[in-house]
Order: sequence, then C-alpha cells, then structure tokens
Amino acid sequence: MNKLISRILPSGRFWVISVPYLWLFLFFLLPFAIVLKISFSEAAIAIPPYKPLFDYVEQSLNVVVNLGNYIFLTQDSLYLAAYLGSLKVALISTVICLLLGYPMALAIARSPREKQLVYLLLVMMPTWTAILIRVYAWMGILSSNGLLNNLLMSIGVISSPLQILNTNIAVYIGVVYAYLPFMVLPLYANLVKHDETLLEAAMDLGASKLSAFWKITVPLSKTGIIAGSMLVFIPVVGEFVIPELLGGPETLMIGKVLWQEFFNNRDWPVASALAIVMLAILLIPIILFHYNQSRAMEKNA
Repeated sequence: MNKLISRILPSGRFWVISVPYLWLFLFFLLPFAIVLKISFSEAAIAIPPYKPLFDYVEQSLNVVVNLGNYIFLTQDSLYLAAYLGSLKVALISTVICLLLGYPMALAIARSPREKQLVYLLLVMMPTWTAILIRVYAWMGILSSNGLLNNLLMSIGVISSPLQILNTNIAVYIGVVYAYLPFMVLPLYANLVKHDETLLEAAMDLGASKLSAFWKITVPLSKTGIIAGSMLVFIPVVGEFVIPELLGGPETLMIGKVLWQEFFNNRDWPVASALAIVMLAILLIPIILFHYNQSRAMEKNA
C-alpha cells in the first residue's frame, strides 16, 4: 500500500525541480506568450490599445492573425538602424569591459586569499545603488560644468568645456561602468581555480611570462570570458536608462524605440513585434553560450 501511494504521489525531487520551472513559467513563458499574442494583433483606439486576437461571434471562434507588424519592421529603416545600433553598442561595450575586467579579475585572483573578498566587495559595491541614481551621478560628472570638465580645465589640459554628455561616448562610459562587475565576477570565478604551477612549468621550459599567459591562462579562462561577455552583451542590447539619460539624438538603440512605441505612440502591437525580434536575435548568443557550457561540462566530466 505504501509503495502504491509513493508511486502516485509526487516525490520530493519533483517538488524541488518544479519550483524553478514554475518561476520560469510565471515570469518568462507567460509574459512572452502575452507579448507574442499582442505582436500578432492590430492597433486600436481602446484600452488596451489593440484588437483581440481571438473573437467569439455567433458560436464560432475567429482567430485574426496580423503579420503586418513584422512586415512593417522590415519596411522602416528606423528599426533596422535601432537593432544595428544596439548590437554595435553592446559589442563595443563588451570588448571594453573584457579589456578592463580581465586584468582586474586576474589581479584579484592572484592577490592574497584574505584580501580577495575585500576587492570583490569593492567591485560589487556600486551595484548596491540604484542604476538611476548612478546614471544621474554620471550626468553631473560629464556635463559641461561638471566635475570632469572642471578638473581638466583647472590643470590646463583644456581651455573650454568638452561636449561629452548626450553623446555616444557618454553612453559607452555609462554602460561600461554599469556592467563591468558582471564581467569581472565570472572571470574571477574561473581564474581563481587555475593552477599556477602550470605557468611556472612553462617558464622553466623557456616561455616568457607573456607567452605563458597567452598560451595557458587565456585558453583556460575561455569559459569565464564567454560567460562574462554574455552577461554584458545580452542586457546591453535592450538597455534603455543609460542611452536615454546619457545619450543624444544620434544615440539610437532598440530600448529607446520600444519605449517610444509603447508609451508615446501607444502602438503596442509594433512594440511587441520589436521585442519578439530582439529576443530572437538574443537567442543566438544564448544558444551558443549554452552549447559552450555543455561542451565544457562534458570535458570536465
């Protein structure tokens, strides 16, 4: 009898596994399904501002699927420019974060064990403040009468204020500042596991420090580089706050266009189609990252 009951009732393992699946369903699949449904509807002057996809009239269910929103995205060059601009900003920002984050992560991993936690806290402390407050702080630093221009003018480097705020340079500064910790942490987690005797053996065999670093440390940190790059690249593509506050009219990113379509134009179907296409684009690096992680786990097994 007990065996029969145990077969019928779910096991403890089922309840443990069901929690993350329930989370994914409620906060990813369900919102995604709603946005996907809206992307196939038509805009309307109503609340909500779109026509229903399913219509039950005279005991018959009518499904009206509108592909015009996706066709419209291919006809207007604004949306293509926004996608390309987002990918460009995300790619350049990821490269800059990697160039800055790798030495930082390596220095933390090679520091004494008792000091590593302190250094990691210093890297993470800025993220404890709301992103909006930090971006507003950068607005004060980069403005024409801000801290940076006043400092450069006081030491005689420049004679007139530089126009940094409301430019693409300010966007890159803000993005790199905001997402640098997400590059440092995966790299540190990988680099701290390396066996330093491999470098010593390479140098004993005649390799220089640079050659040993390039042929041993860098290949071994491949998974950390990929993980950090994905953690920076993917959210930057859809970034809205930083380009809106630090960027100018020439800063065209998909996050700003989404905001305008949703709240200014009130065209929810087109905005939903924009979001779905953006998600489809981001699926490519996500799949590549998952494939790389699976191969790494197979090699370590």
